[in-house]
Amino acid sequence: MNILVTGGAGFIGTHTLIELYKAGHTAVVIDNLSNSNPVALQRVAEIIGISQIPFCKVDIRDREGLEKVFAEHKFDACIHFAGLKAVGESVEKPWEYYENNIGGTLVLVDVMRKHGCKNIIFSSSATIYGDPVEIPITENCPKGQCTNPYGWTKSMLEQVLMDIQKADPEWNVVLLRYFNPVGAHQSGRIGENPNGIPNNLMPYITQVAVGKRTELGVFGNDYPTPDGTGVRDYIHVCDLAAAHVAALKCFAVERLEVKGETEEASHLNIYNVGTGNGYSVLDMVKAFVRVNGVNVPYSIKPRRAGDIATCYCNPAKAKAELGWEARYGIDDMVRDSWRWQKQNPDGYPED
Repeated sequence: MNILVTGGAGFIGTHTLIELYKAGHTAVVIDNLSNSNPVALQRVAEIIGISQIPFCKVDIRDREGLEKVFAEHKFDACIHFAGLKAVGESVEKPWEYYENNIGGTLVLVDVMRKHGCKNIIFSSSATIYGDPVEIPITENCPKGQCTNPYGWTKSMLEQVLMDIQKADPEWNVVLLRYFNPVGAHQSGRIGENPNGIPNNLMPYITQVAVGKRTELGVFGNDYPTPDGTGVRDYIHVCDLAAAHVAALKCFAVERLEVKGETEEASHLNIYNVGTGNGYSVLDMVKAFVRVNGVNVPYSIKPRRAGDIATCYCNPAKAKAELGWEARYGIDDMVRDSWRWQKQNPDGYPED
């Protein structure tokens, strides 16, 4: 397949490109580079062993720019990563998040259908479950009250895509609900490269370990968890990337093969993408120190508003229907995260 990858220069997008090419697919990347670096795409091309990844600097809100890309390329499907993603920033800039994430996706989907490309894998999030009513979380768990505008954009866009698919059964929609991506490619050439102060745990840990920050702030140690800190389902980004390639079979002519028999699959598929294991913040810190032999000073801070105690999934549906399951454990996650940061203490160089 030839895949349009929006936001393909970002953390998850770059790792997914490697898995796509490894599986024999091709891709064209569009990205506005607001929170990514073209050097990452150069490194992906080196890892894959090709001269370059086809790339267009286009914002998904730019209808004219998207039309030009679709006029020049024939796409079988779109993997849609592009969007603003900082939870805290979304609280401060709700209009910008709704306008970019929702407005941009509406433009993208409209251009896709005009050009006869009606297969989309959407980058969703476990945040849509809010404070989940069941642990581990299955896909049957009802969507909850999101605690920030970022989460609401994911929840709303799921509904938008479901409504579009219901109105036009030619659409094939896959919603992948990510849990907590960490790690980096084993080469150490690409990894998570946040702008400014990291919003996520692992890049904050690695920046403390490399000396860019003095200590890690642990928000709350009084949750009803084994050590009082929040428990999450951390998944290696390479496993997450592989899930997108596995999800492409939802668009195949044969559909999904279940128990050796070809079965007509739904045109709307929803999957949790996690390991099914819950690790606390301190579990991750201790694993990082143990595996890498690097100290990570931390201090306990007050709870953050909106944080929940425990969030991990049951990934059985993805295994049964897609044949996908996580291969990497906590030691791999912390080892690969550190290798990336150690080799790239300041992230990607400016191109």
